[in-house]
Amino acid sequence: MKNFLLLSLFIVVQFLSPHSAVANEGRFLNSSLQDSLPSVLSDQGADILGVSMKQRAQIKYSTHLLPENLKDWEKRKTEITREVILNSGIKVDHELALDMKVTGTVQMDGYSIKNIYFQTQPGVYATANLFVPEGKGPFPAVINMHGHWSEGKAAENIQSVGHSLAKSGYVCLSMDAFGAGERATEHMDFEYHGSNLGASLMNIGETLLGVQVIDNMRAVDLLLTLPYVDGENIGATGASGGGNQTMWFAAIDERVKAAMPVVSVGTFESAVMGSNCVCELMPNGLSFTESSGILALYAPRALKMCNHNKDSNATFFPAEMLRSFHNAKPIFEQYGAEENIDYELFDLVHGYWPEDREAMLGWFDLHLRGIGDGSSRKEIPFEVLPVEKLMVFPKGQRDTKVIGVAEYCRRKGQELRKDYLSQTSFSKQQATEDLQELLKIKSFPEINQVNNFSPVGGWERLALETSDNLLTPLLIRKPSNEALGYVILATANGKKEIPLARIAELIKKGHGVVIVELSGTGEAASKEDQLVAYLTPFHTLARARIWLGETMLGQWVGELNMVSDFIKENYAPKMLAFDGDKEAGLAGLYLAALEEDTFSSLTLRNAPVSYLFDNREGVDYFSLAIHLPKFLQWGDVSLAAGLSGGQITFDHPVTMSGESILPGQAKELQREFAAISTSVKGKGSVKFQF
Repeated sequence: MKNFLLLSLFIVVQFLSPHSAVANEGRFLNSSLQDSLPSVLSDQGADILGVSMKQRAQIKYSTHLLPENLKDWEKRKTEITREVILNSGIKVDHELALDMKVTGTVQMDGYSIKNIYFQTQPGVYATANLFVPEGKGPFPAVINMHGHWSEGKAAENIQSVGHSLAKSGYVCLSMDAFGAGERATEHMDFEYHGSNLGASLMNIGETLLGVQVIDNMRAVDLLLTLPYVDGENIGATGASGGGNQTMWFAAIDERVKAAMPVVSVGTFESAVMGSNCVCELMPNGLSFTESSGILALYAPRALKMCNHNKDSNATFFPAEMLRSFHNAKPIFEQYGAEENIDYELFDLVHGYWPEDREAMLGWFDLHLRGIGDGSSRKEIPFEVLPVEKLMVFPKGQRDTKVIGVAEYCRRKGQELRKDYLSQTSFSKQQATEDLQELLKIKSFPEINQVNNFSPVGGWERLALETSDNLLTPLLIRKPSNEALGYVILATANGKKEIPLARIAELIKKGHGVVIVELSGTGEAASKEDQLVAYLTPFHTLARARIWLGETMLGQWVGELNMVSDFIKENYAPKMLAFDGDKEAGLAGLYLAALEEDTFSSLTLRNAPVSYLFDNREGVDYFSLAIHLPKFLQWGDVSLAAGLSGGQITFDHPVTMSGESILPGQAKELQREFAAISTSVKGKGSVKFQF
């Protein structure tokens, strides 16, 4: 009787446990499985991945030296400018009609503020405030760019720059950054554009940084049309993200005579494993230059940087700015313009404060008006206005020409998809080579050493020590039916996210199982990457890889290739299949596209069938790891599937926002995937399970 009661209690506990026999797939676990998967590595280990990324950035910093003579610099300057434009997707049409419209004017003491909007790209309009001093002019003018303050151009420390400049006889144009202020998805619903939302621009071949540069260059175009503006004396300033805009835009737009970025200049090295906005991300940036190379583009024009000793953002610590300053200054010296690069440090927290404004006034007085010696001067007192006074539109009444990042990505994506689907043939070799370039794969990682640990619960435990100095943890369980071979399982969140019922079902059928934790996930995660929990997963790590000229998916493709080769060489499987969730599923698909004989079959669970942006609300369904710069210019998921061999199953296919693809859409999807497969002479087949 006692044994019966104990057995009954055990069954009840197992049934009620969250890791019990009944899992979310509705199947019973194999009795040989534990209630969780064993660990492979010590949980007290160092942040191997985070340290590795930083070390590589340090090497890049040390090797990006600037030329020591003007002839070589002029050549290097052209190369850096070309790379900035190419990698950020900057395309400016200076002939496009500006179509400026004024929606209201606020009269101030000695100046007025016009609330305006104007065209920056075809069908894309920016909202702005134009501060105009009284009098005929012509006045020197300044583009004033804001950082990540929720009210955008109307935030107190941003509008204060406009007021101060106008009081001192400058025209000032303060514009809402793309995706911020009145240019958010919903009017007056101020949103953060700096993680997955802004990163979505990369998939259409553009960047948030690049669109902001376009906006600001068009703002200069606008100033040059105003009769009261002195077009020979244009300045640029901004703080935080606005200072970052200043640095990039004014570096390549030589119509800007003087600039002052505030709390925004550091080093690219310090940005690696930092959690800054994607508007401060230059894809491949560290592959072609450092921050000092961008600062040197100003020479011999005037550049002053203000950084703060109490700044909490390590990327903008004064010590980082000084490294870039000292590396860039010799270029100014070669032009005989060493006095045109300067800096000032204030014992302040992050922001654009009165001390910064006074430094800005003195700098612009010297370089835009030819008065003073460039040192700080007192500003004239002014009145700060309520946010509503500086809004271009009443709440909810925005002109439809003013769109946010979401609508922009959707429109551009639809155009690219239309062109892609109109093609009737593709070169398989070229498409494969181009995909490898998009993934930024130069070579696959290799195994330097295999570390074997004692088995636990029937699982072999291994850690592959790789040629890129990382550890890849593996759990391996041999098949009971050798004819079925092995299935490699991976998720974007580590092995703990794999339903135990899925593993149990494979074991029950006789499959061997290989569980791999890709870099950044599970036991292979970076502790530093996980510190900023309020941002999209992999915000820090994905940005770091993109800075270094890589992609998260490309890294995962390489690791899956290494693991599959290891299994084939050491376990000689009759079959090798792949089963991956979300972004990890795409990594398996892209490996199959590059190496079509790798897997006999693939199952992609909750993976997108297209990179087309579709829904702002679900923008964080996938992590930052999913983005591939210029992917929709190449093709789409259906092209990757067409290049792959074997049977591909999309289990619960979704959109980029995680919305379920409905069974009624299956025929249309099937036609697209079949047509693309035919056009590349693909060997595989695709089916969808809903």
